[in-house]
Amino acid sequence: MGQLNIKDEALIAEAKALAELIGTSTTEAIRRAVHERLQRETAARDEERQRRFEAIMAIGKEASKLFPPGSTSDHSDFYDENGLPK
Repeated sequence: MGQLNIKDEALIAEAKALAELIGTSTTEAIRRAVHERLQRETAARDEERQRRFEAIMAIGKEASKLFPPGSTSDHSDFYDENGLPK
């Protein structure tokens, strides 16, 4: 695995301050911070994906009310046994 070379003095100072605050090494402080942020971002993305899915399903449910009872999307009567139009 490669190395990470950070040249941002302010970031280095903040990482050291965080490490001192939580009583660990700078590497461990950065590891925890990245891990926690990654979990939050992943959870937020999953929640947004679920929200969109539910919104799409709600639209489908409402749209299905616009079709008369018994209607279907089966158009097999238009095609032969090879799937070609009759």
